[in-house]
Amino acid sequence: MSNSDDLARIDEISSALESVRTRLSQACSAAGRSMSDVALLPVTKFFPASDAKILYDLGVREFGESREQEAVAKVADFGSTERVDEPVRWHMIGRLQRNKARSVAQWAHSIHSVDSARLVDALGRAAVDVLSDGGRTEPLRALVQVSLDADPSRGGVPVADVGVLADRIAATEGLEFAGLMAVPPLGSDPDVQFDILRRTHDAVLRTHPGAVELSAGMTGDLEAAVRHGSTCVRVGTALLGSRQVIST
Repeated sequence: MSNSDDLARIDEISSALESVRTRLSQACSAAGRSMSDVALLPVTKFFPASDAKILYDLGVREFGESREQEAVAKVADFGSTERVDEPVRWHMIGRLQRNKARSVAQWAHSIHSVDSARLVDALGRAAVDVLSDGGRTEPLRALVQVSLDADPSRGGVPVADVGVLADRIAATEGLEFAGLMAVPPLGSDPDVQFDILRRTHDAVLRTHPGAVELSAGMTGDLEAAVRHGSTCVRVGTALLGSRQVIST
């Protein structure tokens, strides 16, 4: 891009970030919650590292990615940038194959999409290996992805199975059970779906009181998610637009 294009993109993202923060603030106020209780996680998948760096310069320190190969390139890009002088936390929010577990354990602070016992075991082994190699200094935070429509093609585990998987994560060396994540089915009422998720989370907290994270809400439904206790809203389109620019 030309310098004028760069400046235009900076202005575009800055304005969008201010708008989303205002929405989030208003949603928290309406729900009687503090804005400090709800993290804004920009979703940078399909967008270049330059966009993530603009957000970094605007004070953002956490980013969500859903494709392992793309994330690896962005993490490396950030690592080679001198002006990035504060730690960045990368979150894996997309479905993950077990053979990518070691790669993700090397760069991810949290993974929001754990949906099988076999994936738990693979992530645990990978996290232990990376910890022993000095590639990370703390356990990999894992959230159970809850299926709110029982459609296996969309990922997640049925509500009835959440407790079993939560117990397995909590018992797995190298992992920290952090909470739950879900995406409402297309066309559904988000208030209804997030209420189911909230009640599921309440049940989990009775046996895992430290698993306080509830990753719920995106561009179109963040207000509903905040009403139902979300601690992390994953926002992409409202921040970076709908165009898809594959990172290299």
